[in-house]
Amino acid sequence: MSRKGVGLAAFDRSRLTSAQFASHGNTLRSSDAQALETQLSVFRSLLQQFAQTHAKDIRSDPSFRAQFARMCAAIGVDPLASSSASSGAGSSSMWAQLLGRSVNDFYFELAVRAVEVCGATRGENGGLIGVRELRERLMRGRMEGAPEVTDDDVLRAVATLKPLGSSYSVIRVGNKPYIRSVPKELNTDQSAVLEAAQVLGYVSVSMLMINLRWARARAQTALEDLLGEGMLWVDKQAPEWEYWSPGFMLDVDGTTAAGG
Repeated sequence: MSRKGVGLAAFDRSRLTSAQFASHGNTLRSSDAQALETQLSVFRSLLQQFAQTHAKDIRSDPSFRAQFARMCAAIGVDPLASSSASSGAGSSSMWAQLLGRSVNDFYFELAVRAVEVCGATRGENGGLIGVRELRERLMRGRMEGAPEVTDDDVLRAVATLKPLGSSYSVIRVGNKPYIRSVPKELNTDQSAVLEAAQVLGYVSVSMLMINLRWARARAQTALEDLLGEGMLWVDKQAPEWEYWSPGFMLDVDGTTAAGG
């Protein structure tokens, strides 16, 4: 029995049904987007009221300041970014709009000091400084009575340096955050070496060969690259050359000095 061919009318009905479904889908997406935008607008308004009510606490209490920043991030608001509601020379960050210039300037001044410290210590650490060490150095140069600086403040201040490109960024070596102030990406081998040096204080070619099962050439190359960048120091007095982490040595020196 022969089957009857599908006529043009059937194709027309199919196209019409597809168009109706597409139109309905667009309407739903538009409605959902409008509802979401309305909710975000309400959240931002409430956030602004909260900031104005607790402006003093946000300025003076670093923990409260960090919690407020996390609240902003939860709804997609970057307090340190330029406001999308204003443009041109008069644009300012949310901190400045809600709390006045003091908190806004606090972060940008902190960023300037961070750049100075990173530049001054680059010869010691090759442009890789721990966030905690950077914070401690920043605190030493602050006047008495100045707001306390936390690790979270340091990270947010460094985030304001993004317009400078890849020269300043936050990386993690193991479980420890570092500020990198040189435009160089660490490869996987270099990260593994730095992580081991962070834990043990130093590494050697044989340690990497045994623990990471690397070939001698691979271990030697990773160590020499990091040594050339100033991210490791070498002790040639040991039976086998030891490659030390500058950050580890500075931490030990600081602990010894505090204990003494």
